[in-house]
Amino acid sequence: MSRPLRVIFAGTPDFAAASLAALLQSQHRVVAVYTQPDRPAGRGRKLTASPVKSLALEHDLPVRQPESLKSAEVQAELAAFEADIMVVVAYGLILPQAVLDVPRLGCLNVHASLLPRWRGAAPIQRAIEAGDSESGVTIMQMDAGLDTGAMLLTRRTPITAATTGGELHDTLATLGGEAMVEVLDALAGEGLAATPQPLEGVTYAAKLSKAEAELDFTRPASELAARVRAFNPWPVTWCAFGSERLRLLMAEAMRLPDDESAATPGTLLKHDADALRIACGPQGNEVLRVTRAQLPGGKPLPARDLLNARNERLAPGRILGQTSEESA
Repeated sequence: MSRPLRVIFAGTPDFAAASLAALLQSQHRVVAVYTQPDRPAGRGRKLTASPVKSLALEHDLPVRQPESLKSAEVQAELAAFEADIMVVVAYGLILPQAVLDVPRLGCLNVHASLLPRWRGAAPIQRAIEAGDSESGVTIMQMDAGLDTGAMLLTRRTPITAATTGGELHDTLATLGGEAMVEVLDALAGEGLAATPQPLEGVTYAAKLSKAEAELDFTRPASELAARVRAFNPWPVTWCAFGSERLRLLMAEAMRLPDDESAATPGTLLKHDADALRIACGPQGNEVLRVTRAQLPGGKPLPARDLLNARNERLAPGRILGQTSEESA
């Protein structure tokens, strides 16, 4: 019969909190929680606890927030919890080899991709941006490399033409918690075989930057639509709208109908009842169909509402992606 494991949990954002919540509902005992130090947030820049810390405090768990895990004192304190295993989910700190070696069963990570594809910082958004048909989570044994450890379990989920970064994040957060509990249950019992990652198919998911969010309408419609969805809810794609910005939150790629002529990339074409249509592609003969957007100073709204309320600012023929000086 399996014995519940003593677990140290290390994580910081909402994605990690979903795994901690799953562990708290399992047979295993969370003996300590490690999370990033409180950071300034909001307009007042008030020090704010991470989602993982907030959840841990709700359950009266010991919380530790070291700036680093490199010091001997921090490592000794971690070892004193006598954990069987350490579960790491989007923690944000590098685990030195000395820490990896502390738990009896090592350290496990919930990674939001089907490894070895999309190692690195932003696997959820990069999978959508690249047009992948599926994503998933991998539970892996941690080693000194960047997401290079042996795999214990994978769980898959489809990426559709309507999947946003936020939606995939939430799906994988839940899937990751379920998968981690399944792995811990197996390790507490008869064990679980680890599989080395394949040498082929390795890709890296670079950290997102706000600079990437500006759309270039000379790019193919399929590429732009994927980026719009991937970058929703952050950093949110945008284009110049006079001297301001129009934010695009949901879009799909379409072919230009035979009865319409190509236009300068970025040109607003005749709209559908519920979508903005923007000419794009190198020849301006593709269409980015935008169904949700945010005008400067406004709220994110369905395109239908924007067209009904302020159609004069979105009149066909206007070219997006140009400053007011360029369009003069």
